[in-house]
Amino acid sequence: MDGVPERGFATRAIHGQELPAVEQDAPSVPIYQTATFRFDSSEAFAETINFRRPGYTYTRGYGNPTLLAFERVMAELEGTESAISFASGMAAIHTVVTTLASSGDTVVASSELYGGTYSLFDSLLPRYGVDVRFVSPHDHDAVRAALGGAAFLYVETIANPNVTVADLEALGSVAGEAGVPSVVDNTFASPYLCNPASYGFDYVLHSATKYIGGHADLIGGVVCTTEERMAGLRATVIETGGTMAPLEAWLSMRGLMTLEIRMDRHSRTALELTSWLEGHPKVERVHYPGLPSHPQHEVARRELARGFGGMAAFEVVGGVDAGQRFCDALELAWVAASLGGIQTLVCHPASTTHRQLDPAARKAAGIADGLIRLSVGLEDLDDLRADFERALEKV
Repeated sequence: MDGVPERGFATRAIHGQELPAVEQDAPSVPIYQTATFRFDSSEAFAETINFRRPGYTYTRGYGNPTLLAFERVMAELEGTESAISFASGMAAIHTVVTTLASSGDTVVASSELYGGTYSLFDSLLPRYGVDVRFVSPHDHDAVRAALGGAAFLYVETIANPNVTVADLEALGSVAGEAGVPSVVDNTFASPYLCNPASYGFDYVLHSATKYIGGHADLIGGVVCTTEERMAGLRATVIETGGTMAPLEAWLSMRGLMTLEIRMDRHSRTALELTSWLEGHPKVERVHYPGLPSHPQHEVARRELARGFGGMAAFEVVGGVDAGQRFCDALELAWVAASLGGIQTLVCHPASTTHRQLDPAARKAAGIADGLIRLSVGLEDLDDLRADFERALEKV
């Protein structure tokens, strides 16, 4: 431009980038890999950061277009008004807990929980003056009796690791009658197999790391709830951090595109594999909601109408040592943390995922010392069965 000196190299490199106009559809949402957003005025900045007008200010808690796209599709799939994403499933749980409970409050929680959740409730919350009552989710009278004056009720749709199934219809009704907010971890089921909001649950949590992502390449969490309750969670996470990153939101959306296909395959293979395991002479007991022998099989048939999921557990003859020998002898399945991905994974909960529980707490949760948690992947059934047969020979 005439009369304007040419700007320096660094200035041109920084300010010369310009997003081209795109008038065609793409198969995936763009990744807005940015921490901050520009405003035309300080007034516009103030209005947006206070949520008085639409827009984006700062990705940590205040929103990002890629995060919002993921949150909207999660709300759509779970049948809720809104959703908010987090850096991990535990960040999602922590945010719900610290939003709903304060010092002096009481929380009612299932005695059958993921080890990290149990540790949060049993070890961390009491340090801040929050009392936690652990109750069997299958004893609805005990839950009802414990709920008086509680800050919230917390359960898992399918419990980690012994895959019991909570009767969400009954528990949602009990919590509603008591006027107590209800929170459920729906990770093992995924939004394809179960929608707890339809049973009256107020907050539906997921570790997006698991079935939502589906490929073991992201860490994330999400809570699906009403618009009003989402605003409460957002106010907490703005101050505490723990927001999902844009790339993880994009990866989660990529995973959702194939969730139905994957869950159908997980469920079909898991049912076939556990049916075979149940008849094996070296297997003492098999836990899978799709088997008629499962104690909540009828609840699962009603609640998980599209399939029983990819999570199972079983106990081999010989206890802890035999269980470890089985895991170590596997060639195709991985001995690894996490679950819900394309690879079949096994682990020994008493020494890994539920190491935070003492023996009494493990017993109360129904976790036998020799229990093996099984996340059935997408491999061919015949190959998995052959791998398990070879490993069972070592038991």
